[in-house]
Amino acid sequence: MPAPGQEPPRAAAADDDAGPFTGVLRQYLAHLGIERGLSGHTLGAYRRDLTRYARFLLTRRRTDLEQVTEADVAAYVEAIRAGSDGGRALSASSAARAVVAIRGWHKFEAMEGRTTHNPAAQIKPPGTTKRLPKAVSVDQVDQLLQGASAAPGVLGLRDRALVEVLYGTGARISEAVGLSVDDVVLDRTAASVRLFGKGRRERVVPMGRFAVQALEAYLVQARPALASKGRGNTALFLNQRGNPLSRQSAWAVLQQAAERGGMTARISPHTLRHSYATHLLAGGADVRVVQELLGHASVTTTQIYTHLTPDALREVYAAAHPRALG
Repeated sequence: MPAPGQEPPRAAAADDDAGPFTGVLRQYLAHLGIERGLSGHTLGAYRRDLTRYARFLLTRRRTDLEQVTEADVAAYVEAIRAGSDGGRALSASSAARAVVAIRGWHKFEAMEGRTTHNPAAQIKPPGTTKRLPKAVSVDQVDQLLQGASAAPGVLGLRDRALVEVLYGTGARISEAVGLSVDDVVLDRTAASVRLFGKGRRERVVPMGRFAVQALEAYLVQARPALASKGRGNTALFLNQRGNPLSRQSAWAVLQQAAERGGMTARISPHTLRHSYATHLLAGGADVRVVQELLGHASVTTTQIYTHLTPDALREVYAAAHPRALG
């Protein structure tokens, strides 16, 4: 009986025929199933990827893995992206999976001493298209704030303050709900909030006038009423029972605010964080300053926000290059 997660032995189907590579391919798949414990689903994907690869090698007159060159592997990656080998054209992510399978197979054969080299060692998976973080416009932020203020009773003041803090500081939702009253400085000339990010890294982020006003109104008019229902704690944002607001409840606050504000765009705490960074950079902020404000360990993470639209690039070019006009 096969071990859990291991495929039962089966006869090779016609679709699994890899010609002279069939035997060594079966050995490699058995190694993955028995010694590596890969699931039947994953083994099936590897089998399909490697069988297609083996058939491609035959079209290049390779009948033994020792004959395969780096150029063969690179040509195969191009072929599966375009579908020029007669199979379905693969997306970048699916092609990347195939490259991982191929590299693993060649590495295994070299380690077993059946080949003297690994022609796939230097082959890189095709790059995937980077998706830019979704941000909302300043007008949409205003809609969200109006929807937050429309919550009933003291909750309207709390929800407004929460949205102002998220958008005004770029805080992660865990950082916002983890705030204590003592983490906030409401001095109009040096207002700031102390945030604890990943790995408990501390950073102090300035706050603007709107966030300060919203927090003052919440702290004076709403938080005492909420706190009176609990047992006393220092959390800045409280729920209706006087306990610290949870991450899930904060998500719900944003969803309800978006509905009240008549928004159609999908809103999440991360949407506001992305919008904070995008709007800062669009306003001329230096990327390294934004890195510090967001609490990113590397500026590379922050640079995903620096992609400009073609129109923006043309405007910068027209304004800055000496040969752009004339």
